[in-house]
Amino acid sequence: MTEKRHSKVAIVSTFLPRKCGIATFTSDLIKYTSSAAKGEFDPLVVAMNNENIKYKDPVKFEIRQNVKSDYICAADYLNFSHVDVVSVQHEFGLFGGEAGCYLNLLLKRVNAPVITTLHTVLNDPSEVYRKGLVDVCRESYKIVVMNEKGVGMLKDIYGIDEKKIELIAHGIPDLPFVDNNYYKHRFGMEGRRTILTFGLLSKNKGIEVMLRAMPEIVKADPSVLYIILGMTHPSVLKHDGESYRFGLQKMVKDLGCSKNVIFFNRFVTDEELRNFLCASDIYVTPYLNEEQLTSGTLSFAVGTGKAVVSTPYWAACELLADERGKLVDFGDHKQLANAVIEILKNDELFYTLRRKAYDYGRSRTWTKAGEAYLKLFSASGVPLCINTNKTSLGSEAKSSFNIPEASLDHVIQLSDDTGILQHAKLTIPDREHGYCTDDNARAVIAINKYYKQYPEPEILKMLDKYISFVLHSQNGDGSVRNFMDYSRKWVRNEPASDALGRVIWSLGSLIADPPAESYLSIIKDRFDMSIAKISKQSIRGQAYSIIGMADYLKQFPGASDIKRQMIDSADRITASYYKHSNYDWQWFENKMTYDNAMLSYSMLIAGKHFGEKYLEIGINTCDFLLDNTYTNSHFSFIGCDGWYPRGEAKAEFDQQPLEATSTILMLKAAYEITEDHKYIILLRKAFDWYLGDNDNEIALYNFRTRGCFDGLEQCGVNLNQGAESVLSFLISLLTVVEVGSLFDRIDETELVNFEKNYPQQVTIKKQTQKKIPVKEILKKRAISQPKNATGF
Repeated sequence: MTEKRHSKVAIVSTFLPRKCGIATFTSDLIKYTSSAAKGEFDPLVVAMNNENIKYKDPVKFEIRQNVKSDYICAADYLNFSHVDVVSVQHEFGLFGGEAGCYLNLLLKRVNAPVITTLHTVLNDPSEVYRKGLVDVCRESYKIVVMNEKGVGMLKDIYGIDEKKIELIAHGIPDLPFVDNNYYKHRFGMEGRRTILTFGLLSKNKGIEVMLRAMPEIVKADPSVLYIILGMTHPSVLKHDGESYRFGLQKMVKDLGCSKNVIFFNRFVTDEELRNFLCASDIYVTPYLNEEQLTSGTLSFAVGTGKAVVSTPYWAACELLADERGKLVDFGDHKQLANAVIEILKNDELFYTLRRKAYDYGRSRTWTKAGEAYLKLFSASGVPLCINTNKTSLGSEAKSSFNIPEASLDHVIQLSDDTGILQHAKLTIPDREHGYCTDDNARAVIAINKYYKQYPEPEILKMLDKYISFVLHSQNGDGSVRNFMDYSRKWVRNEPASDALGRVIWSLGSLIADPPAESYLSIIKDRFDMSIAKISKQSIRGQAYSIIGMADYLKQFPGASDIKRQMIDSADRITASYYKHSNYDWQWFENKMTYDNAMLSYSMLIAGKHFGEKYLEIGINTCDFLLDNTYTNSHFSFIGCDGWYPRGEAKAEFDQQPLEATSTILMLKAAYEITEDHKYIILLRKAFDWYLGDNDNEIALYNFRTRGCFDGLEQCGVNLNQGAESVLSFLISLLTVVEVGSLFDRIDETELVNFEKNYPQQVTIKKQTQKKIPVKEILKKRAISQPKNATGF
């Protein structure tokens, strides 16, 4: 009986012309597997694209890294393309979401068996990265690693069944063992001993260590020429420009080695790379840490029979074992210099290292790797289709991924060189009312979130503009001005506001997750400047400040003064709760007004830091608010036309977009504390309020302008689309994207049961006034009251 051969293979990876080592690997994989298949291999590439690259065949589909819906669409495309196998080239940084979790949206949905090649396996992963890799392995039929250490790590650290793991070494070009003098002549380097390092430049490559070794090497052999071949890594270029390369070039000059070091700042073709390798005598990889399981550049050098000196990262330890190269300690330029000098002075050692490396490379050529991958793709044991635990086209939980794509179109429309204008007449910016700090602080929070998902230079320029406005709003004593007219003059005698709290929140969000390290010094100083003013605010201002201070502690967890101030603010909100609440009114004031969920959210955040005292208030007021704003099927937020006074009827309109945003943030925190799926279901429903799941069944989000209407009114919507509304929507959308993988944990049956039973549960709770059993939640989640919560 003839073995069934899988021929149509979809490869999910980066791909040329993207300047990326995995893109080159994938190109070689296709080339040599096709050669081994003798025409029976039909590759289809799904390219990860975050650089607006124009692709040619065999790329058939593109996934934008941070757009969740693209992963779903890619799975559907592959299902309709009837592919036999999906080959995933996995590296955490290639895929969107925390630890690349968006990839699982594709893996769960695609029907064909998945074979995943791991280019990185972490030795000491955080829980999110450990879970991320385990999830990928669970959804894969086979896992490919490139050396024995990777096999052991998968078994011992991640608990992967050995039967699922395949070992296929990184391919090496099958080149002849050549006399490098011929190639030196082509480059005009006759009579010079040459050392080569190649690859995309970034700080972890350790080039500076080799440069520090150069003076001693040049002293031993003045003819030495060190070639640094490769452009700066695109991600480094995007964030830091050429500062790293310029620093290396300055180091060369300061060390007096300008005649002995050459930089080739470009992404070379395979042919050019082979010529440089053939011209070199010694290859050096001075990487700075051990956690690199594969190295295409080192494999290439070994395969061409180079005398190699390397630091002992994992890939090097295996490739250079049995005296196939020399290993030196990380960061030790003296050892590195001595090793290179020894090879230069000892011809017997030089040729022995070359021969052993070349002979070993014959067992790992790309020809053999292509044959191994073809055998794996074509094995008779590979199932024709895997449907177990796969999500069919029609069985997704309701609206799990039906969300708009994040867009800054209307934010840009409302902004000028000063900042974002407060109001709009329809979509036209309204200059009459100028700017306010509240909205520019919201813009800082929203655009910083956006930049994490779409790190483009133009986004950073927008963010800097809003940060500039917020910093300008601060007075020398740390207080904050809120209103600025269109002529850029601050309004005198302005009414009281919560602008200080929003400034603290916005600065805290930057400290927790700065666009670059350089931001920290400036933002921290300005945050610290306003700390003394926090206690003078309303309880909402205190709530906003708690969120900002919690973010501050993510970056500086030992900041005692911030902890003390955070507890003080939480205690003030707690005092207001005890003053106004009783068995039938679990709230902080005698009237529920605006941005209500922020109060509960701040208590949940304080509780995560300081334990049960605040958690109990946070959870019970969260549920009380939900009981009064969630109807049988959708959210009906408290309207600003009368609010909700205690003992009176709740105002139904005008409902404001910021209520949905604070509710979404509150529900995210409530789920993280309780792990109760109802909060994730309600979070999704709070977002759907924007999309028409509301009292009027009218969308607040404007799909044409990418803006958001200012409110839900009795007769429709407020057609103006001002800053508060569009920024509230953007923060909501980006938060939903951040937690999107949680929706996968809710199946359709659970959703149906929730919609059926939740209204009845609310009625029973109102009749019995039953509170949430916070102590049981704390036991479940291992959250305890600190022994000395107020004594820092």
